[in-house]
Amino acid sequence: MRLIYNAKTLIMGILNVTPDSFYDGGIYFDTEKAIERAYQLHREGADIIDIGGESTRPGAKPISIQEEIDRVCPVIEAVAHNIDIPISIDTYRSKVAEEAVKLGASIVNDISGLSFDEEMADIVSKYNSYLIVMHIRGTPENMQNNPTYDNLLFEIYSYLEGAINRAIEHGIARDRIIIDPGIGFGKTLEDNYTIIRNLGFFKGMGLPLLVGISRKSLIGRLYHQDENRLPATIALNALSIFWGADIIRVHDVKEHRLALASLEMLKKVNYINGSCI
Repeated sequence: MRLIYNAKTLIMGILNVTPDSFYDGGIYFDTEKAIERAYQLHREGADIIDIGGESTRPGAKPISIQEEIDRVCPVIEAVAHNIDIPISIDTYRSKVAEEAVKLGASIVNDISGLSFDEEMADIVSKYNSYLIVMHIRGTPENMQNNPTYDNLLFEIYSYLEGAINRAIEHGIARDRIIIDPGIGFGKTLEDNYTIIRNLGFFKGMGLPLLVGISRKSLIGRLYHQDENRLPATIALNALSIFWGADIIRVHDVKEHRLALASLEMLKKVNYINGSCI
């Protein structure tokens, strides 16, 4: 299944088959509930469904490879051939990725940018999958322990460039690679907003750009109490689209699909300089 980026912004719906993810952990931990949620995301207009079996929230501890496989593979097997959109496996482990693509996943979403498992690039190449490479500083368990950068944007760019080169060296076609600057993964609050404001810098890499903002702490930390994070998520995703995002990764597909209808229309109309009509 081929991804087409130019016609419209793609919405990647998040499906966490975990007990401890930061927003929806535990809600879809049951296999049957996860399967039904996948179908719901499809009905709501998701272009991609991203299925993950291990929480990567700050401070999260890793689980075993077999446990991750046991969580995600029954869901992928049940839905991959019954819906007409790509399935993405959110994992940094090559063995999990291989089992997932055997069952029908066509995208590997690696938060480590090929840095945690040296066999991942070979697996992606073997099955001719799409690959999302993300920037991360450290691991999910320690990534928020005082992350610092000498030059935030250039360091992320260099990391992603290295991941792209490794992928190509292992036989992955450049046109099957997607980049993700890793908002929330080893970044300060200010870092995250700097990345969003400068997405055009990463568009210079000439590859599709994925942005993952949905309901993260970069929104929650703006409030003095536990406010609804969805309005700010939609606002930031709207800006991200105009600054270059080709794919937005979200929990709330229906709401973003409704918002994107107006954004897609806005992109179609001509800009007339000086006109007040």
